[in-house]
Amino acid sequence: MNVLVVDDSKSLRLLVGVALRRAGHEVAEAGDGVEALQALEGAEVACVVCDLNMPRMDGFEFLERLRTLPGHGRTPVVVLTTECSPASVARGEAAGVRAWIVKPFRTEQLVAAVAGAAAAC
Repeated sequence: MNVLVVDDSKSLRLLVGVALRRAGHEVAEAGDGVEALQALEGAEVACVVCDLNMPRMDGFEFLERLRTLPGHGRTPVVVLTTECSPASVARGEAAGVRAWIVKPFRTEQLVAAVAGAAAAC
């Protein structure tokens, strides 16, 4: 399946990309919400893995914009972040986030969350 990884940390995108590719997924990367929206133009993705704290456009604004894109209103999203406040989690749930993973994380946990989020669609 095609997965878009959105995080401003190049090393984290690399780590996540390696884990997902080893699990058999195709992976595209974006450094923030602006790049992610550009990457999604005309693209089909089965799941988005997204950080929240990013420059130019944070994860919450990206999620709001994602939901308005044709063909992406129900695209599954897995949040991968350092944020764990109840308010942030509730805001994510309201935006349709399927899984919430707090950094640091285990790659097996991420791979399972991506598979589960995509399967729920």
